[in-house]
Amino acid sequence: MFHTMNIAGLDRDLPICKVTDDLYIAGFVIFGDQELTVACAKALLEKAPEYDYIITAEAKGIPLAHEMARQTGAKKYFLARKAPKLYMQGVFSVSVKSITTAKEQTLYLDTADAELMKGKKILLVDDVISTGESLHALEALVEKAGGIIAGRMAILAEGDAQERPDLIYLEKLPLFNPDGTVKA
Repeated sequence: MFHTMNIAGLDRDLPICKVTDDLYIAGFVIFGDQELTVACAKALLEKAPEYDYIITAEAKGIPLAHEMARQTGAKKYFLARKAPKLYMQGVFSVSVKSITTAKEQTLYLDTADAELMKGKKILLVDDVISTGESLHALEALVEKAGGIIAGRMAILAEGDAQERPDLIYLEKLPLFNPDGTVKA
């Protein structure tokens, strides 16, 4: 089963995937889809508030943040990692439970990046916002670093996220029943 939608002027067939016995979602992955990544970055930048830096969570938001930075000529964007890396000068973390992740995970931010965020306007970006848990973790990391939340953006808003007045997104992504019909 697939859900066909137009995103940033491009048609895509998204596979419908089981989350629970009565909840299915359309799988949206921009990895490897350079045309869609470029188009979505451009469309989001047209709606973006003023900001100094972009941050995203590992992993599916990485191509989007990279392309948004490339299109604006930004030399730096930030990445909240799922595990600390040896090259990080120091880290701090926030735990998160996402609809697409089986267990609780922790997001880590390099303290060197945190220093650059202090007093700066930070734009949070991701591919899909659903429950908002990953977004909440990003917010906590930015605030812990002393950054100012400039805005929250996603390519798609799923479920309750569609009603968030603080979220800027391109398209609504419906939730599905087991038979592939859209949940009411």
